[in-house]
Amino acid sequence: MVGHEAGASLEASVIPPVLVFNAEGRSPFVLACDHASNRLPERYGDLGLTPHQRLMHVAWDPGAMAVALELSDLLDAPLIASTVSRLVIDCNRDRDAPDLIPVVSERTDIPGNQGIGDNERAERIAAYHAPFHRALQDVLDARKAAGVATVLVTVHSFTPVYRDVPRPWPIGLIHGRDERFTRALREALAAEDASLDIGWNQPYSALNGVTYTLEHHGDGRALESSMIEIRHNEILEPAGVKHWADRLARCLTAALVSRGTAEQEPLRPGSTTQAETSLRA
Repeated sequence: MVGHEAGASLEASVIPPVLVFNAEGRSPFVLACDHASNRLPERYGDLGLTPHQRLMHVAWDPGAMAVALELSDLLDAPLIASTVSRLVIDCNRDRDAPDLIPVVSERTDIPGNQGIGDNERAERIAAYHAPFHRALQDVLDARKAAGVATVLVTVHSFTPVYRDVPRPWPIGLIHGRDERFTRALREALAAEDASLDIGWNQPYSALNGVTYTLEHHGDGRALESSMIEIRHNEILEPAGVKHWADRLARCLTAALVSRGTAEQEPLRPGSTTQAETSLRA
């Protein structure tokens, strides 16, 4: 992998494969957003896709990064985010997963991913997948060394309709092998709004192979954890982002208290962070 790592380092000097925000945040929560970006690095061209296709959900999780940034600010939580489209490589898949580099996403063919060989696969892992997980691991290792209790939360979004089937839930919660914190979060959301349609292991579950980040870093370290999926039409505008970030900050904190996992400091005012400003510039 040495040659692949060298190529990755050269590109990373321009745009890093992963961004870490607020690494020293004092919150018990650590946030991860592995489908934060639809960026296609220059060497891959457009992967044979139209501009419209590159904006579609097949390329990223629209709105997820905006919610994650707001949550990071409200909770004073570290946030680790990939800067590359999941069409280049999916950081939320195991390295051996058949859809690590998808050739079809939902109903969209990805021409540029056809016929990928072992060398190209290894290059993409070294350039994008490994740095994301190494950055998350480094944050978690530092917190463990400092004796800081941690709950891992991954932030995603999903399409309102999938293969012509409507998805009614504005939010879904997915757990790894340990469901306790996710259940507490569901109870906190329901307590705040009894009418809220909360998907339990919807629109996906661990059985669909979509919980690699959660399980690799959360279950692998015996951390409490949860995967949050928000229907993306809820978070495409600033008002929706703020609504869901505020709600999730309150309910994550309530779930933490109910679990007795750690003490949570009061929420910050919803001001724009330096990290958020630099990302949007």
